[in-house]
Amino acid sequence: MAGPTIAERGERRQESSGPPLVRRFGRRRLRVMIILAFGAVLLGAGCVWALYGSQWLRVERVSVSGTGVLTPEQVREAADVPVGAPLISVDTDVIEARLRQKLPRIDSVDVVRSWPHGIGLKVTERSPVLLVRKGAAFVEVDDEGVRFATVSEAPSGIPALELSVSRTGSATASLRRFDEDRLVLEAVRVAGDIPAAVARTTRVVKVRSYDDISLELTADRTVVWGSGEQGPLKARTLTALMKAASDARYFDVSVPTAPASAVS
Repeated sequence: MAGPTIAERGERRQESSGPPLVRRFGRRRLRVMIILAFGAVLLGAGCVWALYGSQWLRVERVSVSGTGVLTPEQVREAADVPVGAPLISVDTDVIEARLRQKLPRIDSVDVVRSWPHGIGLKVTERSPVLLVRKGAAFVEVDDEGVRFATVSEAPSGIPALELSVSRTGSATASLRRFDEDRLVLEAVRVAGDIPAAVARTTRVVKVRSYDDISLELTADRTVVWGSGEQGPLKARTLTALMKAASDARYFDVSVPTAPASAVS
């Protein structure tokens, strides 16, 4: 009886050797995948424990920067950062909102984690551009028209805001159209456009209506500014007018293309 042909012997070798190799390779790959998955689980659990359960990454200090009028102690107290809590668990948005609510003088604050043990509070305070008298005190108004603080003494170099809006005639119509908050914004707008040399001598920004704003300067000088529109042009015109009429006490730049001045 004839033996197996060459082709038959090849088929037998493939049947005997192929499948076991495939099975062994598959088992080895499965073991590697299981080991990697188990390692990932351990690594994840370790990270969670380090962040939340260990004593390594907890809040130990709160640093404050950027304060001027406020003190770092005031900011820390208002922030109420949970010292001793896991650093990762501190809600920075909540702390920011709490600071802005408790300390209106704060314009903005950046609450940052300083690994491994700190929280940083980077504060930007509001700066007054006008003052509103309130009895014996003064309310500070910033460049956005926000009345943010009441102080017993007026900061030097900050002009007073005087709202002298009449309740009769055309002024009543102006008040109906532009409420007090809008008029304060217009005064702030004007204060921001006043030339620096004039701003240093400005004592009062007086608002009678939206388009009737004037400045009271030192040495009994008056500037009729008009509305807050065309502020930069009015500033340039006023600077030139004051140079040309240095002895004048009255300046009118409400129409900057046709300014006027007078000695008395």
